[in-house]
Amino acid sequence: MQEIFGIAAFRSRQQVMRFDSALNRAGIRSQVISTPKDVAVGCGLSVRFELRDTQSVLDVYQRTRPGNLIGFYRVTRTPGGKPMVERLI
Repeated sequence: MQEIFGIAAFRSRQQVMRFDSALNRAGIRSQVISTPKDVAVGCGLSVRFELRDTQSVLDVYQRTRPGNLIGFYRVTRTPGGKPMVERLI
């Protein structure tokens, strides 16, 4: 089964934690995960979110401006395959 989700990748673990907390306070489900190797820049952690929440996630980013953002990405995982990573914005 294919799994598709968004991530926000940062250069700093502190910013990952701040952004995850900001999303949770805004009522947006998120999770801190290991950054996929195709985006292997930064601290090694990213914030995972559902693609249907992308606009809300971007709104929270605009309000909080946590800094050190590498980018927002769409990740597609298939069983036994290498994850495909595409830049969202």
